[in-house]
Amino acid sequence: MFLGIDLGSTSVKAALYDAGGNVVVQSAVAMRRFHPNPDHPEWTVWDPDALWQDVALVCRNVVQAIGDASQIQAVAATGMGMDGLPMTEDGKALYPFISWHDPRTAPQFDWWIKNIGEKKTYSIGGNPVWTINSALRMLWIKENEPRIFAETFKWLLIEDFINFKLTGRFATDYSMASCTMLFDQKKRNWSEELCRLSGIPISILPEASPSSTFLGTVNASAAATGLKEGTPVFLGGHDHICSSLPIGAFREGNVMNITGTWETIGLVSTSPPVDVPLGENGIMTQSNVLADRYMIWGGNPAGEMLEWYRRAVAVEAGKNDSLLPDWNVLIPLAESAPPGSGGVMFLPHLDGCQCPWVDPYSRGTFIGLNTRTSHQELLRSVIEGLGYQILTVIRVMESSLGMKATEVVATGGAVRNRFWMQNKADATGLRVRIPAVEEATVLGAAMLAGIGVGMYRDAEDAFARVCKTSEIFEPNEDRTAFYQERFPLFQELYAAVSPLHRRMG
Repeated sequence: MFLGIDLGSTSVKAALYDAGGNVVVQSAVAMRRFHPNPDHPEWTVWDPDALWQDVALVCRNVVQAIGDASQIQAVAATGMGMDGLPMTEDGKALYPFISWHDPRTAPQFDWWIKNIGEKKTYSIGGNPVWTINSALRMLWIKENEPRIFAETFKWLLIEDFINFKLTGRFATDYSMASCTMLFDQKKRNWSEELCRLSGIPISILPEASPSSTFLGTVNASAAATGLKEGTPVFLGGHDHICSSLPIGAFREGNVMNITGTWETIGLVSTSPPVDVPLGENGIMTQSNVLADRYMIWGGNPAGEMLEWYRRAVAVEAGKNDSLLPDWNVLIPLAESAPPGSGGVMFLPHLDGCQCPWVDPYSRGTFIGLNTRTSHQELLRSVIEGLGYQILTVIRVMESSLGMKATEVVATGGAVRNRFWMQNKADATGLRVRIPAVEEATVLGAAMLAGIGVGMYRDAEDAFARVCKTSEIFEPNEDRTAFYQERFPLFQELYAAVSPLHRRMG
């Protein structure tokens, strides 16, 4: 049996799986977020001691449930990509993890854009320049806490920190290193050029290796976890890329689609497309957890569009105990409206757009309203707008990579919304497959541990043994033809209103 540890923004999980991908036992606690500086209440950190305590607790709960820690054959961790912290050589954390929620790196973002530039950054590392990139946190420490920066032996990302606590080794994997904005995707090593231009010493970056690389064994200082000393620990990877393993989205042509509050859309490539202008479209090139592949991905808020509609618009359409409209009432209403929503179209940019138009000023827009527009048509137009949005991202990726998407593999909380999934199939013209996996991220980490210890030959063997499909949504040919005809209007909608939103912003 294999243990996966998942360090997420909302929870810390540990789950034990058998070789067939079935959950044996799992445990989770809420991820604790801290705001330690009263002068900067918006600053947000994860406390390393609290994080380790929570990881030890969930692991201990798993061990106690099975009664025999020797049944755990291997361990791997996954989680957030960019959050890291400085460490001394003897393993002391010098500063908390600066969370991706934290806005303090805006000045470093501006400096990077001016002095290094987006094109140079993307051509080497495949990173669009985002304020949450690890390199900007390092620069913030260097500029604001120079003593701490001078004492830094290694900078560890959040999973790397847990691996260090388990094994005592400073290391990272390629998919996590890709998040730092300092990794060379072609050489699969740290970029001397980006380190030189940024002033970040390459010596503080840990050794980078492929996922499933053996790190070491659980040591005596990790006794609080309840794990048996000597249990093998292997490198995991970035959370959403780990989740591609149990759902089969590591295969070329399969669109990885993780839908919840945000929607992540990814395609696999066997070469790093860092010479194409994907970065200008907000799309990241990242090393995969499989050493011979890359994940090309982007994302936008999605489920939040529907939640906004429920909170702000649909206040009278069926109440539940919380006085919010019940989705069991709302979705059938949306489904009752005709395709095209009576001529209404929605641009789902309530929080700006990240991909494929990088535009923080863009805003949500309804067009085509008239006095006969119904509540049902408004709601359906929101779902159709999300369908046009994923199609826009897929088309940009297909064009840049020179490939055709063959199916959408969807996971995340939104897959329970069957109408949304059917509309996704109709809008894209692609089959939407829903794997029967509740926690794809932590299962993906456990699969990497299984590959590392030799239980599986490779990713294909692991996927064949854990793969389960719960439902498939085939596109309706007539609706697909209708949406394809209207799709150019959606693209023109953004182009038409974008200048107005920028002036208003």
